[in-house]
Amino acid sequence: MGGARCGAPGESTYKYSQFAQRYRDFVARLRRSMRQVHRAGEKLFVDYAGQSVPYGEAGERAQIFVAALGASSYTFACATPRQTLADWVEGLVRAFEYIEGVTELVVPDNARALIADPDRYEPQASATLLDLAAHYGTAVLPARPYKPKDKAKVEQGVLVVERWILARLRHRRFATVTEVDLAVGELLGYLNSRPFKRLPGSRRSAYETLDRPALRPLPTSRYELARYWPAKVNIDYHVVLDGHYYSVPHELVHAAVELRVTTHALEILCRGKRVAAHLRSAKRGGYSTVPEHLPAAHRAHLEWSPQRLIRWGGTVGPSCAAVVVRILETRPHPEQGYRACLGLLRLAEQHGRDRLEAACTRAIALGAPSYRSIKAILQNKLETPPLTAPPDWTAPDHTHVRGPRYYQ
Repeated sequence: MGGARCGAPGESTYKYSQFAQRYRDFVARLRRSMRQVHRAGEKLFVDYAGQSVPYGEAGERAQIFVAALGASSYTFACATPRQTLADWVEGLVRAFEYIEGVTELVVPDNARALIADPDRYEPQASATLLDLAAHYGTAVLPARPYKPKDKAKVEQGVLVVERWILARLRHRRFATVTEVDLAVGELLGYLNSRPFKRLPGSRRSAYETLDRPALRPLPTSRYELARYWPAKVNIDYHVVLDGHYYSVPHELVHAAVELRVTTHALEILCRGKRVAAHLRSAKRGGYSTVPEHLPAAHRAHLEWSPQRLIRWGGTVGPSCAAVVVRILETRPHPEQGYRACLGLLRLAEQHGRDRLEAACTRAIALGAPSYRSIKAILQNKLETPPLTAPPDWTAPDHTHVRGPRYYQ
């Protein structure tokens, strides 16, 4: 191919290597690079540096998180153990605190820990990242995959951090990632105060003039890492997390919900709306139940106690109160007698309090102070007859009565 002719006889010819070079030069002339003009306080670019810092005896390496403001190039850096979602969130929160404000947009890389769907046109951030953005009142705009120019500011910031901070730490030895983080923080002031080569001032002076006045204020509380988990409401209107059960409104039985889990709290979301909130509990097998979540019948049952049942019996009469006490005392556990006492309450609704009191008096005299006996007395209307037989009454003769001679 090297000797092949590329045209008619008499025209100039190229060897393959020369043709390829000329073609590459031609393609390079077709490329265009748009100069980006960043508005003050608009964007915060974030990424991790390619270099890491060794620490400890096991050869572990600290990862370096970098953030840079668009208008001033004001740079923040910190060390994290890894590049997990928790590390990204910690870096973002600290970056906001370092710049003492919030930008309109956060532009991260397409890291798997952050971006659920790295689509070119409609990328979808993870639920935790969106939750952080909502807390700080900002928005997330992931860079396009394989397009470093979309985040050129942080790429330059990473280069500057590697050159002016990590290069100075390359001969130091660290025991923990915290020591690495402190060392990086000590050099941040020097990095941001270095004068620009082609522009007047420094990153710090540009930040004070451009970005600082345009930043949104920080929220009153620091963001707490939240994770989201799908769940389904059980028939007992509770969801389970780490072996502990948390209640939701009973209308949501069998519904699919989402759990928003932080270190100290649990929120239960249904179709994006919060329906319940609880403090986290580490007690496995335990229950965190809000009374308002229970059906009316279940709530009424739980509201009863031995003292309340006895007080109710006293409102009917002394005999009814005595029957309630007897029922509760004769059970191995007082709660075993709740249903019998609630049965007396139903009898009062059906037959009236006066008849119930009379029936309780008769049941005590007969030595049968129980729910079944009192119910039978009321059904057969036996609460009013006298308790003793008339003096002239004699038992009639019966063939089945043995008589005194039987025992001689």
